[in-house]
Amino acid sequence: MALDNSTGDPHVPWAQLSLADIIVITVYFALNVAVGIWSSCRASRNTVSGYFLAGRDMMWWPIGASLFASSEGSGLFIGLAGSGAAGGLAVAGFEWNATYVLLALAWVFVPIYISSEIVTMPEYIQKRYGGQRIRTYLSVLSLLLSVFTKISIDLYAGALFVHIFLGWNFYLSTILTLAITALYTIAGGLAAVIYTDALQTLIMVVGAVILTVQAFDRIGGYEQLAAAYSQAVPNRTIANTTCHLPRADAMHMFRDPSTADLPWTGMTFGLTIMATWYWCTDQVIVQRSLSARNLNHAKAGSILASYLKMLPMGLIIMPGMISRALFPDDVGCVVPSECLRACGAEIGCSNIAYPKLVMELMPIGLRGLMVAVMMAALMSSLTSIFNSSSTLFTMDIWRRVRPQAGERELLLVGRLVIVVLIGVSLAWIPILQGSNGGQLFIYMQSVTSSLAPPVTAVFTLGIFWRRANEQGAFWGLMAGLAVGATRLVLEFLYPAPPCGVADMRPAILRSFHYLHFAIVLFALSGAVVVVGSLLTPPPQGAQIQNLTWWTLAPDLLPGVKAGDAQKHAFWTRVCGFNAILLMCVNIFFYAYFA
Repeated sequence: MALDNSTGDPHVPWAQLSLADIIVITVYFALNVAVGIWSSCRASRNTVSGYFLAGRDMMWWPIGASLFASSEGSGLFIGLAGSGAAGGLAVAGFEWNATYVLLALAWVFVPIYISSEIVTMPEYIQKRYGGQRIRTYLSVLSLLLSVFTKISIDLYAGALFVHIFLGWNFYLSTILTLAITALYTIAGGLAAVIYTDALQTLIMVVGAVILTVQAFDRIGGYEQLAAAYSQAVPNRTIANTTCHLPRADAMHMFRDPSTADLPWTGMTFGLTIMATWYWCTDQVIVQRSLSARNLNHAKAGSILASYLKMLPMGLIIMPGMISRALFPDDVGCVVPSECLRACGAEIGCSNIAYPKLVMELMPIGLRGLMVAVMMAALMSSLTSIFNSSSTLFTMDIWRRVRPQAGERELLLVGRLVIVVLIGVSLAWIPILQGSNGGQLFIYMQSVTSSLAPPVTAVFTLGIFWRRANEQGAFWGLMAGLAVGATRLVLEFLYPAPPCGVADMRPAILRSFHYLHFAIVLFALSGAVVVVGSLLTPPPQGAQIQNLTWWTLAPDLLPGVKAGDAQKHAFWTRVCGFNAILLMCVNIFFYAYFA
């Protein structure tokens, strides 16, 4: 991968790091180790509950910070800024939509998960529907999604940043970040992950704020952003094409439902289906809420995470747009040879928007902070995924293979799984580099839209419809998998054509947006679940009691323990007020940028 600097010397960026930069990076890693050791000692790492759920004794603020940090990995820092550079503000909808599903997680899903006393999401599905085949399928699917849409993306994005900024070999950068991250995840379990996530969140926000202030100062303030972005055209273009021009609707959130890159219909309905899978049924996220000491702490954690999710519009996406405005020849390149020079990928260089901004704008002394910020983003998301994936494999797959396995064996297997996941993810990275026009974030959402909607349908119907049974759920998942996998295979066989090349892809790819496809796939899977359930015997009473919204015991709603209603009444009202305030703030921002 080529590096863009005036001398051509790949080691020049490292020389730009002052002693102050190196001290900041050293202090950051020392803090990480210290917090990891301290948090590991707080919860027992030698029990399944202690290692995988932090002893179910987490407070709201580290949960909220961890929910945010787990979703804002380096893949999102690089990917969101890149998509902002390529298409404007609308990608912020992926962040703001999280507000509503995070509230649904805390008020609807978590009470049911707590009452069912589960450790993993497939475990809940087994209790609700019965049988083993759905649990095993969901465990394997979750592991595959972790590799293809989470671990590999974050590794690629983090290593890309280190490579561009420090000039280190791309795969050496990857291995270095992996080694540090895996070390305290394997050693400390979920407690270490959540507390270090809280530290990472603080570092990410402080660093991103500093860079954002620098970026807006360089471009002349927010008022100049729209004008500067609209004129961000590279010097070298391809004749008789418009792909070098910035989008005319770059400053709008709601875009045309048939011709836009992110249609408002898909961003409203299709995105909600995918977000419900991610925030309410995915092991990485739900595991944090399940570690809460009671339901109010889970609710407050969701609210804090939702407030933090409002920040990426100003701290990541707009800086990405500014980066294109300042460096159109590199970030906005369309000619393959120019892109190869700028970032080493012929298909486009929008992914370098954020690291390019850091290299050019951050003064000596603060560059080390931004290296720490990107390392924080990378490590916070990777640690979360590593821990949750090892939980899934150990509790849902290994325990079935070896039901007599003791806790010592389960903990050892959980740690070994992390090593295997790392190897598979590394092998997938080269495929990532040419996917979806070089936009990491869009690649991630595209894959998710083909695999996640059937899971959302099965969870939603299982919680809200008592008649749903195992046969209906299983065949709904299989039908959804067949249709979704078909589109996914087609996407890899027929990638989007580069600028100036006629689009010869099948109509299902060319004319059917992936967010709209998510809606159809959700409806199809749900219909198969309903029909299959009605044609077969209803579920047994044990598969419904305390496992659906309508059969949840009332005294479980205020807190984990029955009888907690009086003790937590005040904080329940505080959480409710903040949830309403949060939705009002969210609606205001949507309306302002619509």
